[in-house]
Amino acid sequence: ATHLNCGGMLLCVGMNHCVCDGIGSAQFLRAWAEMCRHPDAPLSVQPCWGREALRPRLPLKIQFPHPEFAQPDPDPCPEDRPPAAAAEPLVPVSITFGADRILQLKRLCMPLLKCTSFEVLAAHVWRCWARAMARKTVKLLFTADVRSRLDPPLPAGYYGNGFVLACAECNPEVLGHESICGAVKAVQSAKAAALSDAHVRSVVDLLEERRPMVDLGSSLVVTQWSRLGLERVDFGTGLPAHVGPISSEVHCIFLPVVGQPEAVTILVSMPESRAHKFECYLRDLADKEVEGPLGVIPNYQLTPVRS
Repeated sequence: ATHLNCGGMLLCVGMNHCVCDGIGSAQFLRAWAEMCRHPDAPLSVQPCWGREALRPRLPLKIQFPHPEFAQPDPDPCPEDRPPAAAAEPLVPVSITFGADRILQLKRLCMPLLKCTSFEVLAAHVWRCWARAMARKTVKLLFTADVRSRLDPPLPAGYYGNGFVLACAECNPEVLGHESICGAVKAVQSAKAAALSDAHVRSVVDLLEERRPMVDLGSSLVVTQWSRLGLERVDFGTGLPAHVGPISSEVHCIFLPVVGQPEAVTILVSMPESRAHKFECYLRDLADKEVEGPLGVIPNYQLTPVRS
C-alpha cells in the first residue's frame, strides 16, 4: 500500500488466475477487509478449496464444438494484407455509461427483446469494436459464472476458477449493418449455451485432453468487474474512491463506478491507429435507429468525440 499526504491510500493487488478468478479475488479482498475491521470475528464467508468438484470425467466426453478455442484459418495471401493492427501498441479507451445511457441502449431493443445491462453493453462494445477493427472473423468472448449452474453447484466460498468463456459469433457485415438486437441475441444465446452443466463438463474434459489456446487473435474479450463488489471493500479507512487495473492487455473490462451502482465504465485496450475511431463509434449511442415502413433502418454516422 502507498499512503498519500492527503490521508488517502493506494492499494495494488496482484492475483494469479491459476489460483482464483474475479469472484474469488473479490472474496479474498472482502475477507482481508473483514479481518482488518474485526480481527477476532469469524469470516462471513469461509473459503473453500473444492477443486475436486471440477475433475474431468473418465472417459473424457467433449460434447460441444467450443468455438472459443477454435483458431481462425490462416490467411492465404498475407502479403496482400495491410500491417496487422495487433502489431501496434495498445492504448486505453475509457468511457462511462450512466444508468440513463444504458437505458437508452436497451430501448433500441424494445419491445421485441428484453436484455440485461451487461448484454446490451457487451453487444454495443462488440459492434463498435468490429467496425473499428475491420476484421473478417469476429467473436465476442466473455466470462460466465457457473458456480450455481453445475449439478451439484460449487460449494459456498469456492474461490477458484468457476467460470467458462462464452463465445458469441456473428458475421462482421451483419454485426455492423443490422440493429443492435442481432448482437444482443447472439450474446444471450452464447450465455445460455455456456451456462449448462453439460457444457461446463465438456470444457473441463477438453482442457484435460489437449489444453487448447483461447482464440484471442479474432476475438474481443470482455471481463466484468462491475458486479464483483470491489467498490464496497472497506479496510476500516472508508470505501474506495476508484477501482480499476493499473494496466491491462485484456481487450475490455467493465468497471464499477463508485457512488453510481447502475453505471459502468468501459475500459478497452485498442491498437493505437483504431482507438479514436472506436471511441467515436462507442460514444455515438446513435447507431440511431428509425422505424420506417420497411422495419428498423440503422443510420450510421461517425460523430466527433463529445466531452
